[in-house]
Amino acid sequence: MEKMPYQEHADTPSPVAPAPLIPAEPVDSWRNGLPTLRGSQVVLRELRFSDAASLLAAMSTEEVSRFISPPPSTVEGFEKFIAWAHRQRRAGQYICFAVVVRGSDTAVGLFQVRSLEPGFGTAEWGFAIASEYWGTGIFADGAPLAVTFAFKVLGTHRLEARAALRNGRGNGALRKLGAVQEGVLRRSFLRNGEYLDQALWTILAEDWLEAKAVWGPRIIH
Repeated sequence: MEKMPYQEHADTPSPVAPAPLIPAEPVDSWRNGLPTLRGSQVVLRELRFSDAASLLAAMSTEEVSRFISPPPSTVEGFEKFIAWAHRQRRAGQYICFAVVVRGSDTAVGLFQVRSLEPGFGTAEWGFAIASEYWGTGIFADGAPLAVTFAFKVLGTHRLEARAALRNGRGNGALRKLGAVQEGVLRRSFLRNGEYLDQALWTILAEDWLEAKAVWGPRIIH
């Protein structure tokens, strides 16, 4: 999810809370607050306003930000993003987990999923992790938690991801996870004044759950 759904410059919430976007449907429990998901190395939990400073440090480096839409540039900007994420979760449109290394309570990254159609039948996911944790197994431990949550809790059937072709690490991570590259989206991502090609990756619920049944909860090595 290189095109981040949150745009700080467009975030002007009304002082009156808006009505839910899908009021006829019952509120799923995750709309009231995300559960905590635990892996062997990481914990995925609800974003907190106290995460703003560590997320700014994690996502503002050139290594992390070069292939995503510009993240907020201040602690206040990340606080606004966290408030927006909570509103979108309550509306049933978007969820975002903070990535926390076990034994710590500091957010070092994000896993996010946004609905591309009502009810999350088709959804797009993305991730960003502080560069000092690259190659440590943090992604390999956390990604299956987020993907399984999308399929088993949100009810997603098709999960999409987009990664710039130049983003070798991101494309490699998706391939290793078991995603299938379906095509190339030509000049689809604007970054630093240049349009970049993106690979479109997908995971289907039946493929993922079948793989989990055969190989167990960890399918990345």
